[in-house]
Amino acid sequence: MNKVFKNADDAIFDIADNATIMLGGFGLNGIPENSIAALVRKKIKDLTCISNNAGVDDFGLGLLLQTKQIKKMMSSYVGENAEFERQLLSGELEVDLIPQGTLATRIEMAGMGIPAFFTPAGYGTEIENGKEIREFNGKMYLMEHALHADFSIVKAWKGDELGNLVFRKTTKNFSTSMAKAGNITIAEVEELVKPGEIDPEDVDVAGVYVRRIFKGTNYEKRIERRTVRINN
Repeated sequence: MNKVFKNADDAIFDIADNATIMLGGFGLNGIPENSIAALVRKKIKDLTCISNNAGVDDFGLGLLLQTKQIKKMMSSYVGENAEFERQLLSGELEVDLIPQGTLATRIEMAGMGIPAFFTPAGYGTEIENGKEIREFNGKMYLMEHALHADFSIVKAWKGDELGNLVFRKTTKNFSTSMAKAGNITIAEVEELVKPGEIDPEDVDVAGVYVRRIFKGTNYEKRIERRTVRINN
């Protein structure tokens, strides 16, 4: 099975309206820049996007918000995107805010084949609405379901033609779990190598989870908010 695609536009060829998509990254760290740009060009709409946050106004998932291609966001944080906030408050965008640990675990459980789990996070808040509640050892827990997607799109530092992926440092974030939770996983990489060129000990995501891979180009790797110490 040939997993290698020429570019992002070819790799997302069958993503259509109303798809549910997981997109790796934390803030702007490790986001699949090429694939997001391709989704904007394809002009598909009514997407449900699962991501820790929605980028910033002019970059990352913020580009899909600008073009009104996202119907629903499932995420943990909305603070750096003014358009996200505007669409949420105006009722234009459906948003499911999920505690960050719960979001990560729901994705991990999908990759592990575990349908649901119990967590104390969110008990006694609006998050518990409609969820099963049980007591364990005197403490209350909510039942949360595993979170699957039609497509998972991640960006890795290096990959081989079999789909084995290597991430650098904090770019692993949600991506290593998301790669295992989509029906079809698409990976864009900075460096694409031949099978055998990656030491098995360095593999973060095994190729069995990855259906498509391509070498990305022109990465900006923006920093969402640069904070430096003022010298005294």
